[in-house]
Amino acid sequence: MGDFDKEVGNWFSLHWFSPSVLQNYQWEFGFFLYLIPIILIALIIRWSLNYFFSPKLSIALNEGKLKFDFTSLTRFIPPLFISLAVLSILLALARPQKSNEKVERWTEGIDIMLLVDISESMKLMDFEPNRLEAAKDVALNFINGRFQDRIGLVIFSGDAYSLAPLTTDYDLLRTYIRDIDFTKIESRGTAIGSALAVATNRMRESDSKSKVIILLSDGDNTAGNIDPVTAAKLAHAYNIKIYTIAIGKEGKVPMGRGPFGRIRYIDNNLDESTLREIASIGEGNFFRATNNRALEHIFNLIDKYEKAEIKETRFKDTTDYYSIYLNWAIVFFLAWLLLKSTFMVNVLQD
Repeated sequence: MGDFDKEVGNWFSLHWFSPSVLQNYQWEFGFFLYLIPIILIALIIRWSLNYFFSPKLSIALNEGKLKFDFTSLTRFIPPLFISLAVLSILLALARPQKSNEKVERWTEGIDIMLLVDISESMKLMDFEPNRLEAAKDVALNFINGRFQDRIGLVIFSGDAYSLAPLTTDYDLLRTYIRDIDFTKIESRGTAIGSALAVATNRMRESDSKSKVIILLSDGDNTAGNIDPVTAAKLAHAYNIKIYTIAIGKEGKVPMGRGPFGRIRYIDNNLDESTLREIASIGEGNFFRATNNRALEHIFNLIDKYEKAEIKETRFKDTTDYYSIYLNWAIVFFLAWLLLKSTFMVNVLQD
């Protein structure tokens, strides 16, 4: 027996008329509720008129002989039962219900590998507070906007290291991203080709219909044992789309403060040609970010480009409770029928 059957089986209880229960209902035909005060007022008016204008029998009694008897109040019991019967019928007609709606969201999902450069040049301060911290912030925001997409993380400097495999454990990913610093890889340089190869190796057995690499770097390929163009072609062979983001400004860029608190600058040059070629081979897009806002805008664009359609399935389980009030209406009506021909109806009014 289900929960509803148990509830209905216990219908013979006055708690069904309590305000807490009535307020929790959804009323299919709520306009019947507006009839309750109208009908009750009409019944009160009818009984009042009947009381004042019905024929009365005059009996001469001494004043001292006339006493109030509580049994005279029993004449109000039959009208009370018929009123409760009418009230119960109106509650049943309003069709009280409770609904339990369940929503299931699902999507086919996308596999995304984030490749983050942690070379020495990412310490430059043309971004707030520096290039690496700015990249970490937008990566965290990017993850917050995903739903059921598997995301992995590769960091690279002189070598490339898979920090997190493809996963939907976004809390774990956020922890890994926050912990990224320049000490994760000891060897210096920028191994873009190696990073692409590590990411491709992580994704080559993926069954996802959409596989994406987002490469963020501020330098040329100066380390590693595989050419970036060759690595990009290998990724393309596995149907992996590649987005590349060149981060940093050209010219003099702040790199911290000297011994006397003065800001030090260095000349920064960025060869975009390799990153452009990688994006072209990977049938993605190349972007250039020169400040925090531009970098955030780029990730928002990629987020829109690689958004899987989220589908929803809604289940609505509706339970009716009108039968409970019909049962009560029958009980009150039968009680009225039993009492209408008894002394309660004909008892003398005081």
